[in-house]
Amino acid sequence: MKDSKKRKKDTNMTQGKPLKMILQFMFPIFLGNIFQQFYNMVDTIIVGKFVGAKALAGVGSTGTIMFLVIGFAIGISTGFSVLTSQKYGAGDEEGTRRSVANGIILSAIFSLIITILSTVFMHDLLHLMNTPADIYDDAYAYIITICWGVTATIFYNLFSAYLRAIGNSRTPLYFLIFSSLLNIVLDLTFIIVLGRGTRGAAEATILSQAISAVLCLIYIMKYVPTLRPHRKHWRLNMEDTKGQLGIGLPMAAQYGITASGTIIMQSAINTFGSTAVAAFTAASKSQNILTQGLLSIGQTMASYSGQNYGYGAIDRVEQGTRDAMKFVVVYSVIAAGIAIIGFRPLIQLFFNADVDLASIYPWARIYVYECITCYIPLGMIFVYRNTMQGCGYSLQAMTLGIVELIARTIAAILAIVLHFYPLASGADPFAWLTGGLFAWFMYRYVLKKINLKY
Repeated sequence: MKDSKKRKKDTNMTQGKPLKMILQFMFPIFLGNIFQQFYNMVDTIIVGKFVGAKALAGVGSTGTIMFLVIGFAIGISTGFSVLTSQKYGAGDEEGTRRSVANGIILSAIFSLIITILSTVFMHDLLHLMNTPADIYDDAYAYIITICWGVTATIFYNLFSAYLRAIGNSRTPLYFLIFSSLLNIVLDLTFIIVLGRGTRGAAEATILSQAISAVLCLIYIMKYVPTLRPHRKHWRLNMEDTKGQLGIGLPMAAQYGITASGTIIMQSAINTFGSTAVAAFTAASKSQNILTQGLLSIGQTMASYSGQNYGYGAIDRVEQGTRDAMKFVVVYSVIAAGIAIIGFRPLIQLFFNADVDLASIYPWARIYVYECITCYIPLGMIFVYRNTMQGCGYSLQAMTLGIVELIARTIAAILAIVLHFYPLASGADPFAWLTGGLFAWFMYRYVLKKINLKY
């Protein structure tokens, strides 16, 4: 009875107008993603202003590796929560609790594996990426610290995903805002007061995320009985393990495949020297902020489609997807306008007064202007991929990452051979365009399979 009363306080997305439900649920996720970006953005801004442009380039040169490690962690944790969303949507409270415990055990195992692999092979990966010698030490100090703290990242994202799976997107936001503000304080302390350079920036990030994870766990154990496993649930359940790995591994692989492409792209960028790397870093961080609305609508569709698929409301999945794409078009136009108008102020955030911005702007402008032409295809990737994953079709969604990888690889290799920067920086938008078109075709294929099933 207590659980039933609590459930009413969560968001049941199987009822009500799809667009209204999606936007209401998305807004806290959007704010949370913006604050999540502050973790890395504050790092780079403070490093750039108080340590120097080369240190900024060092942090930026590891951005794609960080995306590989952190993206894999996010994919695993988000994938594990899809089963929870489906069980919750079907009204299976016992199955919901069991999936939570099973996901926590699996996450602990993968935390250990990711930590070991990323730390053992980090030197080799940095050399493989053509990391410039003058920024190598700063790059290694930053990324190896991030890898040592990947457990905090996994469990913060896991607990947040569990809350979102039952329709609670606000609580993770509150904890994230607190931790983002804490991250700023810790950055200033570790970098300026303690003089720990790029390593201090990473330490601040990991500590802040660890606090977020603890706060989410405390909240769940105290206020969300639906997600609170009983003692009998704390063992690996073969059926749940198969289901969670069947969704989580392809989602993690999706991030891994996409990240592999961005690593190849970063390798091409690195061949143009530390000034180009610093400019690309500032530009890409700005683009990450501007595209968070597209990412957020995609994350919303994972929970929305998961609940409605579990409930059997396939017509609502289709309508919600159409509404989400309308949002993508409007948001993309607005974000492109902000990118053009705010170009110089955004880039200036990352550098101190001693840096010659005239040498930075040309490199940064090329990447920004190339990206804004492909915001809509990027939104298509997020919406269609997450919708398919929410319905349990993770293998089909994973193929999008392969398409993006191929596109980025082709552009990056040609850029290295021709030594042509616009082609190197254009690897991202080219991957978005090809991936977006393929996502639409794959979504239509999956939708036919779902309709035949029901």
